[in-house]
Amino acid sequence: MKKKYQKTQFFLVIFGLMLIVLTYFYYPNIKDEKLKKTENFLNEEIDGEEGQGTTFENVEYKGIYDLDKPFTVKSEKALILNKDPAIVYLENMRVLLYLTDSRVVTIQSDFGKYNKDTYDLFFESNVTSTDGKTKIYSENLELLATENLVKIYNDVIVNDVTGSLRADRVDYDFETRYFKISMFDEERVKMKVIK
Repeated sequence: MKKKYQKTQFFLVIFGLMLIVLTYFYYPNIKDEKLKKTENFLNEEIDGEEGQGTTFENVEYKGIYDLDKPFTVKSEKALILNKDPAIVYLENMRVLLYLTDSRVVTIQSDFGKYNKDTYDLFFESNVTSTDGKTKIYSENLELLATENLVKIYNDVIVNDVTGSLRADRVDYDFETRYFKISMFDEERVKMKVIK
């Protein structure tokens, strides 16, 4: 009986040490990396353009997707360079896309670009999109105003009421809910279908 308590105490001590290490060493590094990633994203866009752009906070743009679907772009931080004022570089980007069947698609990412002239949207890093039933996670997503498809790529995970799948690239139509799935190499698509 004493050995059982010793094992339990040993595992509790190990667990406590792991929590201390995670709390004081690992977690602060994650926050530092995210902060550096944010700074690097904006610095890459400004590189060599010091003083050549304007930053804004809590911005909102409205536009039209696919000629009849309104959308709203919101961001915590935005940058517009003087050399190309049509492109807005966004941080903590959120888009609401209103479909004709009254569904609302929400797309979020850490970073992105919005072209004010063409209404094209490019999402980067930790992209999540949902229409209420289908949830899609990826690293990149392109919503081009002139095309019916949304291009989703890099570590794509789709969770739908009918099943889930993993792929390198998915072309998805929010209106019809059809997927075109592909991989960058000859690897098979991993899919789980529930009936």
